[in-house]
Amino acid sequence: MRPNDENGKLPLDQRPFRVLIVSGSSRRQYNCPGVDSKSRMLMLRMADRLPQDWEIDYEDLGNVFGREKIQSCNACVSTSMALCCWPCNCYERGNKDEPDLMWNLDMYSRVDLADAWAVIGPVNWYAPSSSLKLMFDRLVCCNGGNPREDLIEHKNPELAMALEHKPQWKDLALNHLEGRTCGFFIYGDHAMDERKPDMRPVYLSHPGYFDPSQEPPGRRECYEALVWQCRFSGIEVPDALWRYERFGAGRKYSDNQAEHMAKDEEFLARFDAWTDELAAFVRDKGKVPPGKYRAYGYEPPKHRWADAKLWWRDRRMRLGFPKEGTSPEKQRDEGLNRDDTIDPAKGEGRKLRR
Repeated sequence: MRPNDENGKLPLDQRPFRVLIVSGSSRRQYNCPGVDSKSRMLMLRMADRLPQDWEIDYEDLGNVFGREKIQSCNACVSTSMALCCWPCNCYERGNKDEPDLMWNLDMYSRVDLADAWAVIGPVNWYAPSSSLKLMFDRLVCCNGGNPREDLIEHKNPELAMALEHKPQWKDLALNHLEGRTCGFFIYGDHAMDERKPDMRPVYLSHPGYFDPSQEPPGRRECYEALVWQCRFSGIEVPDALWRYERFGAGRKYSDNQAEHMAKDEEFLARFDAWTDELAAFVRDKGKVPPGKYRAYGYEPPKHRWADAKLWWRDRRMRLGFPKEGTSPEKQRDEGLNRDDTIDPAKGEGRKLRR
């Protein structure tokens, strides 16, 4: 059935199971590729195959012309764990200066509402697509993120550093999506059409630069970082549901499209088996109770006064007068980052060439 977000308010035994399927390819026919991806086809196939008395939510992360993108993670955790808020408050819904697809697609609420996630995506240069990597980078906040941004005046790094050392921090830093399941279905062709018999690329002019036998496997290990991010965050990724299947090896890319995959009964049988295994695992495990601090139904607090104070902090640093005792002051005094500038948006190369 279609997802009904209002069911998130129901007791666990009264709401249906819910699965979120994510198509992780960047390709969409509404941008320069001009063709939809195989992962989109598989996403829709899976949605049709899962139990229809479950809520089946899905999202395509592909690039559509003119649509906002997932903004990058600002690595707040590396300043202080308490600065990384759950859900992410580096960006906000409907912001015109930094439009963010994670917020504008309501992804934090949707991953919260689901008992399980199914991620389908290709191998791009021994790694997930940039869209998928951005999504998971922005989910760092589900692992120990601060659910009380009011305690740090929205985004004050000095207050966050102090909060991280207070006893109450232990009650706030939780795995907010603990207990959910995530399955990964990964596909690739290992660029076989671009290789010589010795597995070196056909375009290579200097074949001695590397040993093909040392090349990364290019299989399910390409998603290892995403899998272990989930596991570290209390999101279960069963080994059997972390699956790689090769498709289209040796074909021209133009002969390796969704319509070609749709005719490969052996490949589709393996995908359907993975779908069935995920459904059986989720059913046997049972519905996942919500965490203490939910992204579903979350309304960000107002922070105009906090923004004004942060604006003043920013202007002081631009002029070379950071607050006494802070990391920016220490880094300035020790000449570590040399980042005093009136125009921080200007690239370093442009500043070098002034």
